[in-house]
Amino acid sequence: MKRGGPMMFVIALLVLALFEYYTISSLLYMVSNASPAVKYTALTIYAVLTITWFVFFFMMPSMRGTVPTNKLVMNIGAVFFMGFLLMKALIFLFLFIDDAVRFFSWISSLFFSKEEMPQLVQKGMTRKVFMQKAAILFGGLTLGTFIYGMANRYRYNIKRMQIAFEHLPAAFKGLKIVHISDIHSGSFNNTEAVARGVQLINDQQPDLIFFTGDLVNNRANEMDDYISVFNKLKAKTGIYSILGNHDYGDYISWGSDEAKSQNLDQLKAVHKKMGWNLLLNEHISLDKDGEQIAIIGVENTSAKGFHSYGDLSKAYRGAADVPFKILLSHDPSHWDAEVRTAFGDIALTLSGHTHGMQFGIDLPWLKWSPVQYMYKQWAGLYQEGKQFLYVNRGFGFLGYPGRVGILPEITVLELT
Repeated sequence: MKRGGPMMFVIALLVLALFEYYTISSLLYMVSNASPAVKYTALTIYAVLTITWFVFFFMMPSMRGTVPTNKLVMNIGAVFFMGFLLMKALIFLFLFIDDAVRFFSWISSLFFSKEEMPQLVQKGMTRKVFMQKAAILFGGLTLGTFIYGMANRYRYNIKRMQIAFEHLPAAFKGLKIVHISDIHSGSFNNTEAVARGVQLINDQQPDLIFFTGDLVNNRANEMDDYISVFNKLKAKTGIYSILGNHDYGDYISWGSDEAKSQNLDQLKAVHKKMGWNLLLNEHISLDKDGEQIAIIGVENTSAKGFHSYGDLSKAYRGAADVPFKILLSHDPSHWDAEVRTAFGDIALTLSGHTHGMQFGIDLPWLKWSPVQYMYKQWAGLYQEGKQFLYVNRGFGFLGYPGRVGILPEITVLELT
């Protein structure tokens, strides 16, 4: 176990104990006036769910990196694990805040007479009842929302956008690009649903398709059932791809460096089998009517602590004279960290990685997700001066097998 591991484990157990105390207290209150049969049934169901949750809690470390034999069961288990935990966390938050208010109110009672006491203290019991009911309501709604989100994991959303550039060569005006990212095939359990997403892409009749990394969760063989699905993608001028942080297999144990290296070689071969042109710190030039644009592809490069393998200087070398450049870079933090500061002539950067955290609000007039507190650019189009960045919300899903508010995305960009 890593240094600090035992202490973190103890802290996690203490936090879970607090969650459990507040949740069971609320449940006991809710059934306090019920018949013995109802009480017994409610407590039994809760006990079974809690024991199941703890089994997942202790088994998850040993399950990490394995290829599940039944992905549907694993997906349901993951939703239950996260939803049940968040439900208890919200119940704890509601009631702990109330207890804190009551504690400080009690402290104030030591210094004030009853007549001088804030009305809040004198009506504490009423407030406590309200907070218990609100906690149960919000906790239950949260769990229900997570369950509902499973229905959205294959609900592909097409985002259309035109971007105007002053120096786009005339021959490429109207160029239609489909941008997808973060397939995470190891999470899929429905080839027909994924095939419908592929057909949606082909229906756009794109000139180019760009894939910006994370084809798998860890292992190349996660694509075994999906090569025949994604090799049906068609684009008039070609399909170009790069690697994302998950493609290198950094998050599981391989037993040897050789095994890990072989997995990466197999994954590169998968790109080739599908007819995708994998760009590994390199660029290609596209010619049309005597004019050129450059497609630059870098391996994963992160300013947020993820492993970096990219070399933009190497990929850029020889492209300086090409008047218009598009960069494929998986992690959007790369844009501020290097692209804007050192490569000001890269007109458009395409990224993914964030998934929009698969949770948030995505409306024309309001866009929010917890991931925005880590990533300044996390979904959609961004502009600084004459440079643009587009962050795709992801085609697949990872961890939580669903989407709440942030749907899987197929981006259609038209350059004008």
